[in-house]
Amino acid sequence: MIRALTPGTFDPITEGHLDVISRAAQLVDEIIVAVAVSDKKKPLFSLEERCELVRQATAHLPNVRVEPFDGLLVDFARKMDAEILIKGLRAITDFEYEFQMTALNYQLDPGLETIFIMSPPQYMYLSSSIVREIASMHGELEPFVPACVREALEKKFAE
Repeated sequence: MIRALTPGTFDPITEGHLDVISRAAQLVDEIIVAVAVSDKKKPLFSLEERCELVRQATAHLPNVRVEPFDGLLVDFARKMDAEILIKGLRAITDFEYEFQMTALNYQLDPGLETIFIMSPPQYMYLSSSIVREIASMHGELEPFVPACVREALEKKFAE
């Protein structure tokens, strides 16, 4: 069985994240969506809320499961018996950061492979921070997030 991790903060999960997860699910036997604690980022949603939103958004994908994690990604990958990290890339700025992280992860665990999935044009600009900003201004969220996330954001930013 080939198991991969798709890590992120997912605050909240977007259609861009779902695109990467869905495409990754076609490449391996099991995808573990690794939802990071990320206290430094001061997430809008709690870890439990983010995990639940990812579970709801990926419920249609039978080989996807969601797990929270804290600490080093390579340690979590070992704990989950994952051989591969699958990450989405949107732009050059993503590449620079992810290139550094891949090199570091390789130093920590040379057996953990990283695969990048390029975002299609309609998601190259999309990020959780942009979605949160749109939601805070009560903008239209439908094209950017699944319905469960839209409802959760609307509840968070209700006047």
